[in-house]
Amino acid sequence: MNIRNSLKLIALLAFGITQSCNKAEKTEDMSNPFFSEYKTPFNLPPFGRIRAGHYLPAFEKGLDEAREDLKKIIENKETPTFKNTVEALDRMGSLLNRVSDVFFAQAGANTNDTIQEVEIKISPLLSAFGDEVMLNPVIFEKISKVYENRAKYSLTDEQQFMLGNLYKSFLRNGARLDREGQDTLKKINQRLSVLTVKFSQNVLAETNNYRLVIDNEKDLAGLPETLIASAAEEAEAAGLKGRWVFTTKRPSIFPFLTYSENREKRKELFTAYIMRGNNGNEYDNNEILAEIIRLRAERAKLLGYRDHASLVLEKSMAGNPENVFTLLNNLWQKAIPVAVRERDEMQSLASSEGRRFKIEPWDWWYYAEKVRKNKYDLDDSELRPYFKLENVLKGAFDVAERLYGIRFKPLADVPLPHPEALAFEVVEADNSHTGILYFDFPPRASKQQGAWCGTYRSHHIEKNKEIKPVVTTVFNFTRPSGDTPALLSLEEVSTLFHEFGHALESLFNKAVYHETFVATDFVELPSQIMEHWAIEPEVLKLYAKHYASGEVIPDELVAKIRKSRLFNQGFETVEYLAASLLDMSFHTLEAPVAINIQEYERNYFKSVGLIPEIVSRYRSTYFLHITGGYDAGYYSYIWSAVLDNDAYEAFRSKGIFDRETALSFRRNILERNGTMDPMKMYVNFRGREPEIEPLLRNRGLI
Repeated sequence: MNIRNSLKLIALLAFGITQSCNKAEKTEDMSNPFFSEYKTPFNLPPFGRIRAGHYLPAFEKGLDEAREDLKKIIENKETPTFKNTVEALDRMGSLLNRVSDVFFAQAGANTNDTIQEVEIKISPLLSAFGDEVMLNPVIFEKISKVYENRAKYSLTDEQQFMLGNLYKSFLRNGARLDREGQDTLKKINQRLSVLTVKFSQNVLAETNNYRLVIDNEKDLAGLPETLIASAAEEAEAAGLKGRWVFTTKRPSIFPFLTYSENREKRKELFTAYIMRGNNGNEYDNNEILAEIIRLRAERAKLLGYRDHASLVLEKSMAGNPENVFTLLNNLWQKAIPVAVRERDEMQSLASSEGRRFKIEPWDWWYYAEKVRKNKYDLDDSELRPYFKLENVLKGAFDVAERLYGIRFKPLADVPLPHPEALAFEVVEADNSHTGILYFDFPPRASKQQGAWCGTYRSHHIEKNKEIKPVVTTVFNFTRPSGDTPALLSLEEVSTLFHEFGHALESLFNKAVYHETFVATDFVELPSQIMEHWAIEPEVLKLYAKHYASGEVIPDELVAKIRKSRLFNQGFETVEYLAASLLDMSFHTLEAPVAINIQEYERNYFKSVGLIPEIVSRYRSTYFLHITGGYDAGYYSYIWSAVLDNDAYEAFRSKGIFDRETALSFRRNILERNGTMDPMKMYVNFRGREPEIEPLLRNRGLI
């Protein structure tokens, strides 16, 4: 998941904001790190000096400065031009931009009670400021004049793309509403800003509050020793020495579901996972999500759109909900029969073992792993010893070096966003500086679930100087346990390569301005294409080495991985598509909307024919994507999958490390993303529009 622009809340609301503070203000409260230049290596945020109490004062002062900058643009009597209007808006308020970059990254990866309180306080204020910009009639008039006279200026392609998207963004955000309509819109936006933050905080609380405590060693039957050791350490940390604790965090729950022979314990843990936000307690998200969906539908109607999805998708590659549903339904019809065959195969295996129960959702991982073992003589525990975290990371680095000629230099004595984070300087073949890249691997109570990539600083040009990016990637991988290092599953290996692909796009991007316009259904191309390299035999030989012996992964294991790559694809595709369809269904509801979330979800999945043995990858009350920037956009992963599977064929045809193909991908896709029409970018790289057949073939759907 890429949240490069999500870390800049103001950029989502209106524009990227930067400009220097004046000298008089620099003397104010110099103990706050945000109120002065960082003066750190590579101008990195001084994380060690930033305290939770610094954020709110910095936000408040930043908003004041940004309003002053906005006032200057409004009061400028000169004829509106790209420079004095569009560029001026893009350069507003450096302090607000600076604190936003750090705060929202930390809120996701290293939060605490104070940060969560600030989130609730600052979100409506930022929303209000975004509305001050987008709903200001003078600003819109200036933008309109520049847009209408764009042919008179010698604008670059990037400037034309930016201007067109900016003008349309004002329209989509209510610039032409009357006063009453704008007042209504402001109230909706501010309410939504609070609700989405609360939704996220509730999911984190539900995840942190649950634990499955096992005190009978017999109940550990089937579990790998490394998982048992981690559970013992988790228990000891919770003051339960001598017992074992399992949680709904991914490094704990999914290995447990895969290997535990205790069916009742699998059911208990799985049920806790899918009930997050749906327990009728103070963290219940049902009413919150119902209100979010209602308000989004009302806002869309107010802005002249049929539904929220139509509003959101206007700026995407898909263009409208109909095109999204066409793709999703096409794949759904192909994937369901595959998933049914997988279920029947597992049921047959369970019956052959003398089991008299019907396969249930909490059985899927356990019996899928048994089927894989039987069919391919391969299980996850056999692979993990070859996927030591440090080796996998080096493998990703090696791939990037062979493709693009870049190198990764480990950094010591630089500010880190968390003491557990790693920092690297990324340099070109000529040793010139490209950017800084952070990795934050272990799970924590202060960290949201999942994995993502973001930026503390994006590439831009400031006062004719190229400002290089600072990129962060965040994961939730199993910690080392005792003498055993962190060993990844094959899925986690793909996740590392995925987020690394997002990082490369952020590192290579050559945007001139802060504000870019990345189509959500294109943004996963740079990440998902990297996953293809992860299991290439040539690449596996680079990094898959046994953590104890150093032995390179045997050819027979590589062959098993390749042979089993279509295994369980029906389940994985259906599980994902179910969440995508639910997202689209919610957001194609037309105002007025009044729904019971659980009833709606249950009836919807019944109507589309989701088999009862599969639960949607995300149920409504913990579906963070649709409250965190992927609303009416979770389909984007499969839309981008059409692109990445087709694009990888270009590498296959010339060699997976062909430098000419890699250079074309870098120049036409990675450097231009957000500054050019995505289909034009793709055609410039591929020579034609994408074809769906490689995706269907690689998922075993044809």
